[in-house]
Amino acid sequence: MPVLPILKYPDSRLHTIARAVTRFDGELNSLVRDLARTMYHASGIGLAATQVDVHRRVLVVDVSESRDQLMVIVNPVLVEGVGESELDEGCLSVPGIYERVSRFDQVVIRAQDANGDSRDIAAGGLLSVCLQHEMDHLEGRVFVEYLSRLKQTRIAAKLGKQSRRPR
Repeated sequence: MPVLPILKYPDSRLHTIARAVTRFDGELNSLVRDLARTMYHASGIGLAATQVDVHRRVLVVDVSESRDQLMVIVNPVLVEGVGESELDEGCLSVPGIYERVSRFDQVVIRAQDANGDSRDIAAGGLLSVCLQHEMDHLEGRVFVEYLSRLKQTRIAAKLGKQSRRPR
């Protein structure tokens, strides 16, 4: 179970739209294990397969304080979104950047688990925001794209400088 490299914004591969999962097999289970390990290793609360250059509709989320309530979500679809929430969002693909983004406060997501069983997930607060954020990745969208063009340019420049610094 390796820790996978996470694509960094503005990498163009982050704009790839993920394909639906049709086979629920050992390969999917390996991907889920690797995503979870990578997310926990990077101290994240969510990670979409797109962020590790695997363009399948799979994401993992764990917003629990104890970091032991992993949610595996395959082929998610937003069924309902109500209210509005604005939280500072961060992203493992945009390290060190936190910006306020407007999202639905409560959502219902229809998805499958790693076995292919369908379920509806009702979520509010941080979980709602995290699910929407990760589902955006599956659509090839990064949270900074909700910001002004000026902020996007500044963020890309800042990340470019960070990547050129010697480690």
